[in-house]
Amino acid sequence: MATNLVNGVNALPLGLIIFLCLTLGLAPFNPPHIWEKLQMLAHGQLVKPLDWFDLFLHGTPWILLVFKLAGYVVRT
Repeated sequence: MATNLVNGVNALPLGLIIFLCLTLGLAPFNPPHIWEKLQMLAHGQLVKPLDWFDLFLHGTPWILLVFKLAGYVVRT
């Protein structure tokens, strides 16, 4: 299963992941929604299901970027 996940992330173009980070990952842009959700998580205020969904939605592109870049580091 982990192999399928790694292969799936490796199949995604880096440009697409960066595009997702800059659009979905930062939207709305002033201030970035992901930053608000991370602050709520740090202060223990992330209690509503919608807040958790927002964190997942806006955080997924950043997690994909970290996995993609980690894959580049491991292969080189």
